[in-house]
Amino acid sequence: MPADFFLLMKQELIITIIIFILLFLKIGKKEWQNRSLINFINTLLFINFISGFFAARNGVLFGDMFRTNELLIFEKNLLNLGTLILSLQSYHWLKKHKHVPEFYILLLSTLLGMFFMLSSNNLLMFYLALELSTIPLAALANFDLEKPRSSEAAFKMIISSAFSSGLLLFGISLVYGTTGTLNFEELAKTFTLHPLNLFSFILLISGFGFKISAVPFHLWTADVYEGSPVAVTSYLSVISKSAILFVLVSVLYHVFIPLNDTWYNVFFLLSVLTMITGNLFALRQQNMKRFLAFSSIAQVGFILVGITGQSAEGNTSVIYFILIYIFSNLGAFGIINLVSAVTGKETVDDYKGFYKNNKALTWVLAIALFSLAGIPPTAGFFGKFFLLLAGAGKGNYLLITIAALNMVISLYYYLRIIKAMFMDESDNPIEPVKTGFAPGLAMIVCVSGIVITGLASGAYQYIYSLVKEIR
Repeated sequence: MPADFFLLMKQELIITIIIFILLFLKIGKKEWQNRSLINFINTLLFINFISGFFAARNGVLFGDMFRTNELLIFEKNLLNLGTLILSLQSYHWLKKHKHVPEFYILLLSTLLGMFFMLSSNNLLMFYLALELSTIPLAALANFDLEKPRSSEAAFKMIISSAFSSGLLLFGISLVYGTTGTLNFEELAKTFTLHPLNLFSFILLISGFGFKISAVPFHLWTADVYEGSPVAVTSYLSVISKSAILFVLVSVLYHVFIPLNDTWYNVFFLLSVLTMITGNLFALRQQNMKRFLAFSSIAQVGFILVGITGQSAEGNTSVIYFILIYIFSNLGAFGIINLVSAVTGKETVDDYKGFYKNNKALTWVLAIALFSLAGIPPTAGFFGKFFLLLAGAGKGNYLLITIAALNMVISLYYYLRIIKAMFMDESDNPIEPVKTGFAPGLAMIVCVSGIVITGLASGAYQYIYSLVKEIR
């Protein structure tokens, strides 16, 4: 029925409509001022976010290649929320840029790919959606056209993405060769412990590892994050990574069921390496974007601990933590984005004495960093607590101990930034930064999310109810 088609693909169709609207605006005769264009697009993104809560429908399309349910709709709504917050935060940077429509066309194209990736019920559709979500990101990384570092970041991202995509495609071909199917539900029934299947699984996990920046597949991350515009770095760190993690959990929990014991050992090792490496490299970073790059790598390590729980609680803890991560990381990147757009300053030393002239912005960044560090009563504490609790469900207390020690190490480099802002003195502190309505609204949303999500238990319970429905 046509009505079912439009309802099941509602979120994808709305994104597509917005892309076409932007294309028509770009080729039209009327020249829009950046200020008016950004406000108009933010309105469209807000409508897109609100529409995700209405007329939800479960079902499948395209011969069972596309599926949707309440959990997937919720995950897409989280990505929509993150994209809206990011757009609001990027107001000052975008209003000076010559290519605003192109930025949003690329941004929404990659978001559309992520939506199809989340709803894919077939490895081939997943791969095509992954490419749709990845290729525009390389162009976005090069969006500071006058800066050589931006071009270098795009080049490194293309090379690493091509390599990871090659591993994924090779793994998918081996899966099809040994099982005769690419459908997720059929794979769960036919996948065996055959050596060729194990090799294909390792290739698939390697491809996922590149996308989420898990060690040892993380080497591209810091350079790409540093060279890209702050808005694109935020998107890579939060939205893109969240979408891949959503898919990874779904695939591990529902497709590779026969390999539960095998992939548990693999993810045990990956989580330990990722936490330790991310923390050790974050300790020595001076550029704020590189600092948050390695911080995000360490956060992935904690998420992998939750994934090893192999339970509904593990799935719930990952989604719940990603919800908190969106607010926390976008809160931190929002301040860095604003300061970079207005002053051009991006190093840790630049933030010495930041509190002197920018008290409100300092507190927003401090609350976001407290949440990323997992300090109570911020939401980050509860997010990491549930991740460790899910990991402890398998009885591997060595992993939980290592994760807890890494949480202690992470306190140092987060508090180092807070010390620089509140306690260190500077001869030339950052001058007062005018926030503006859009970035200010984004900061309010992030801080409110960090506080409310942690103190209100309903968020975790709601996600748990959605997870239980699909198991």
